[in-house]
Amino acid sequence: MEIHRYEKLWTAAALLLIVGFIATVTYGALGPGVTMVDDSGGTIDSGSLGETQFGDPGVTQTGENQYEVHVVARQFLFQPGTGSPIRVPANSEVTFYITSADVVHGFEVAGTNVNVMAVPGQVSEVTVRFDEPAQYGIVCHEYCGAAHHTMAGQLVVVPEDEYSAEGS
Repeated sequence: MEIHRYEKLWTAAALLLIVGFIATVTYGALGPGVTMVDDSGGTIDSGSLGETQFGDPGVTQTGENQYEVHVVARQFLFQPGTGSPIRVPANSEVTFYITSADVVHGFEVAGTNVNVMAVPGQVSEVTVRFDEPAQYGIVCHEYCGAAHHTMAGQLVVVPEDEYSAEGS
């Protein structure tokens, strides 16, 4: 059986595209700085958040230039984040712990790699470094009800000297 020259060319091109797609997906899954969110944040009873670290969510300094931010997602706000912005200093590493009090929500800090689901009973943990002062929007990317489109917040990265002066 003889295969026509153009058939061989198209077969080779198709195989090359398939190999290229597989390489792209592999790089996207294993590339530098890309990690999957796992269950390292643990679980929590969403019915009694007031008795946990999520009872008074906010920013806590845990070391030099290291901060933890506990966030509770509720229909239709982030606490903190919606009523008052989350404020962290520049040149810091921030670990977010996010949970939901009611339904599945999303927590995305636009312009960063912070993008996790907030599931009732689960604590999502993600760490990011903020080097420069900036303002970021926080959005819910999981449909959570009729006012989902209004669920937004703000993260403000302030200069280190301003953060110290505020006493945040």
